[in-house]
Amino acid sequence: MEIVTGAIPSLLHKLGELLVGEYNLQKEVKGGIIFLQAELESMQGALEKISRTPADKIDDQDKMWARKVREMSYDIEDNIDKYIVQCKGRKTAEQHSFKEAIDRTLKWFRQPKIRRKIATEIREIKNRVIEVHERRRRYEVSLGVDKPVTVDPRLFAQYTDVKELVGIDEARDELINKIFLEENEVLLKQGRIVSIVGFGGLGKTTLATAVYKKIRAQFDCHAFVSVSQTPDLKKLYNGLLYDLGKSINEETLGERQLIEVLREFLEDKRYFVVVDDVWDISVWKMIRCALPDNNVGYTIITTTRISHVAEQAGGAYNMKPLSLNNSRKLLYRRIFGNGNKDNNEAEEKYHEEMAEVSDTILKKCAGVPLAIITMASLLACKARNKMEWYEVYNSVGYGLENNLDVENMRKILLFSYNDLPCHLRTCLLYLSMFPEDFEIEKDRLIRMWIGEGFIQCEKVGKSLFELGESYFNELINRSMIQPIHDSSDVMIYSCRVHDMVLDLIRSLSSEENIVTVLSNMGGTSPSNAIRRLSLQNGKGSYVMAQATFSMQHTRSAVVFPAAASLVPPLARCRVLRVLDLEDCDLSQANSSLKYLGNLHHLRYLRLCKTGISQLPEEIGNLQFLQTLDVRCNEISRLPSSVVQLRKLMCLYIDRDTSAPDGIGNLTCLEQLSVLLIDDSTRNNVEELGQLTELRQLSIRLDKWNDKLLECLCKLQKMQKLVVNGPSQRNIGGLDTWVAPRHLCLLSTQDSCWFSILPAWVNPSLLLDLTNLYIAVRELHQADLEILGRLPALHLLDLEVDNKNLSIHAGFVVGAGAFPCLVRCYFCQFVWPVVFQHGAMPRLRKLWFSPFYVEEARGIACNDGSLNLDLGNLPSLQDVKANLRCDGAGKEEVEQAKAALTHAAEMHPNNPLYSIYITGA
Repeated sequence: MEIVTGAIPSLLHKLGELLVGEYNLQKEVKGGIIFLQAELESMQGALEKISRTPADKIDDQDKMWARKVREMSYDIEDNIDKYIVQCKGRKTAEQHSFKEAIDRTLKWFRQPKIRRKIATEIREIKNRVIEVHERRRRYEVSLGVDKPVTVDPRLFAQYTDVKELVGIDEARDELINKIFLEENEVLLKQGRIVSIVGFGGLGKTTLATAVYKKIRAQFDCHAFVSVSQTPDLKKLYNGLLYDLGKSINEETLGERQLIEVLREFLEDKRYFVVVDDVWDISVWKMIRCALPDNNVGYTIITTTRISHVAEQAGGAYNMKPLSLNNSRKLLYRRIFGNGNKDNNEAEEKYHEEMAEVSDTILKKCAGVPLAIITMASLLACKARNKMEWYEVYNSVGYGLENNLDVENMRKILLFSYNDLPCHLRTCLLYLSMFPEDFEIEKDRLIRMWIGEGFIQCEKVGKSLFELGESYFNELINRSMIQPIHDSSDVMIYSCRVHDMVLDLIRSLSSEENIVTVLSNMGGTSPSNAIRRLSLQNGKGSYVMAQATFSMQHTRSAVVFPAAASLVPPLARCRVLRVLDLEDCDLSQANSSLKYLGNLHHLRYLRLCKTGISQLPEEIGNLQFLQTLDVRCNEISRLPSSVVQLRKLMCLYIDRDTSAPDGIGNLTCLEQLSVLLIDDSTRNNVEELGQLTELRQLSIRLDKWNDKLLECLCKLQKMQKLVVNGPSQRNIGGLDTWVAPRHLCLLSTQDSCWFSILPAWVNPSLLLDLTNLYIAVRELHQADLEILGRLPALHLLDLEVDNKNLSIHAGFVVGAGAFPCLVRCYFCQFVWPVVFQHGAMPRLRKLWFSPFYVEEARGIACNDGSLNLDLGNLPSLQDVKANLRCDGAGKEEVEQAKAALTHAAEMHPNNPLYSIYITGA
């Protein structure tokens, strides 16, 4: 079902804080809060029980009751938050001593009134909770009574005629080649497990069925079984025995006995088993117990939507979407039929005429067979002209709920959705805030989740962001969102939501008033109480609808550039927690931020690329603010009141923006980028040492500061550190620094030289280090070997000064060195550098800068090739080199260039290469 627990998780946490906090609550109020806690915990359990029931099996009364509970939880949390804000006072950003005295006096007289008010509100809330509870009893809410089981639409895939499965031959043959040793299909004499992984609708079961039918005759026995989300293992074992041809009296045996029968039966047989739709690794391990290793060979294929299940099962095979050509074939075959000459002629006739609209539709389907088939079923009922087809394209996701094929697709996607725990459903549904095909930055999304209160601390020592990152990764593992990697294809930087998944979560969000979307492609109907608002376009009749919006209950507001004119008046947004206005031009409307200081509940504020030149001083009033992102603006200095934001966990500013003195007050900071240290902010270096929660820090120095070392030594939770420095790099400024154990990124190359490779660069300690950008003046072969043993290193940018120190020895990158490295940049190295067989097995990009031609004399082979042994780098795709001509003749330079070119061209991968010549 949809977002099942509303604000209850964060609300329970806040009620607990009220009881133990110094709020001087009256006895009646404390009793009311204890009552609320107990009732809300019971309601949360009931909601979670409902959530485990598929949406189409939940009684309407259950749905109504669940909706009432969720809406009530939002309202209760809003009231509690208002009370907390009032109790903590609303101290303005700049106050003189006389005004502070007046405020303290007023606050003293105001407190009893506040307490009386909260007592009244708690009584009202209590009555409302009792009413909701009584409604459940009055209408006999059943909390998910079992309904008749419906047919799983995936079953149709197992019995589809293979002739209809466009593009299946290539995938089938590729997978068969993965299973067999040779093309003549001689089976390996050892067992092989292959796990097909991909999101719902991609055709995993179809592919497994095609392979099963193609090669099953080559085995002594074979079986095809489906697991499902809630497997009956005894029934599954019996199904295996039945397919394998073993007759038993199934009623007399339990699971353990069935496993023993299966193992004994398969011990001397070459068998082939497909285990379809594995959701849990523990279930797979139970099934695996029944499938023995033997000496005659076996093959097991599993299918799953969950990456880590595939990896642990073994032999992960990532299901690929259909190519555009095969997508067209499938679309036209489903529309025009198959095997009829007249139909083929019609297909050819319409292909040219409808190419543009067809490709537009297929882009939306993204190569997912299920999506293409669903679209084809809609198009087949329409006139075959562009206008009709574009209407179908524009309507996808809106008003299609009664279409049978769309319902089948929706059911398949719901299998994955319903398996998500409650907190992950909440996080997934929040993605309906973003437009179709939008690239959603990972850090941005996680910080929004935190601001909304979706993430609550579970483990001591684990930050909210780290917990949110695990949620993000889990959604990727479950194929609910699609990862987008950085430029080096190493780290996951952002994600996208597949159109079909987005249609589903928008539908669920709209159904229960989770997110209100406003766009020119259609939208959800504005409710009287808008909880979350996504403004995606300001065109058409929706502009008029904006005037009717009720924003007093809105928790999140995200405005995209096309709707910048519809930025809601902040004075209306009384309980706003998340405000994201990235790319909205506010340069001519600084008054739109006039009421920013009144958003006392705000947790997340993103004003990137908005054209603003300053923040209001009243921003210091936002005592609950956790994230402030004002990058890519013309802000020269943050207001002094920023240092009053004691809850701030993430501060993003430009490299030219100065932070005020007192930054050491922000003791909750986990991410800080970029902190400018110049003459006007010199004091902030010492205050850095107070920010012991920092995990990510980026600093820009105008000149080296000797106090930096002392401060960095205090930051033991640091995971990512970037220090950009002056044009004249410091030598040895960080020589005595010891990197924290969990460091994963270090970039100091632009600020200082390490005199030698630091002792803390230890492969047995730095297990998480993935990115290293450093300059080391004196580097020796043993040092390179130490770097080569770093177990997780993916990116290395290493500069040395050996030439200036008259150290002319070359380097050898030995076998097994740099096992995970994908990009390497060697700067100022003295040649030769030789790569042995087995070195850098995953390296894709190799850059040399500069390559001193005079140092390369004598290392060229007789055939003119340069003896770097680039052929020993099996994954190489890109080579760049900068040839320095100092001290070398023109002919030598040309020979060196030709030798390097030849070395690249002779590589079996035919990598891209760029060779530049610089110097005298």
